[in-house]
Amino acid sequence: MGFFSKILEKLGLGTPAQAAPAPKPAPRLAPAAAVARKPAPVPPPPVAVSVVDVVAKLEKLAAANPQKLNWKTSIVDLLKLLDIDSSLGARKELAKELGCPADAMGDSARMNMWLHKTVLQKIAANGGNIPKELLD
Repeated sequence: MGFFSKILEKLGLGTPAQAAPAPKPAPRLAPAAAVARKPAPVPPPPVAVSVVDVVAKLEKLAAANPQKLNWKTSIVDLLKLLDIDSSLGARKELAKELGCPADAMGDSARMNMWLHKTVLQKIAANGGNIPKELLD
């Protein structure tokens, strides 16, 4: 399980959104068998991602936490709220997993800002209700 998957799991969002697997090719049939073949069943339509009230969950966790953690601006605080390792090494691992640009990886402040914004965007893409002002 990847680092980002842990974040989604803690928020009740399941696994990251991924492209649907490619359909398996139909088996090749002999010409006589092809005539008697039934049409392939139509796959069901895609299921919409249900929205999880991430803001309410995080606000509830922040209210119950003895530390003043601001998940809206800090990746470290967001990870702490979710009881996930927030060390520099863990954040670098998450940044690599999410494709952080190499020039930001050498500057922890830039990496943290990129990482915070990217994590919130990916949470929103996976069904979390992140306010628009936090995604810009």
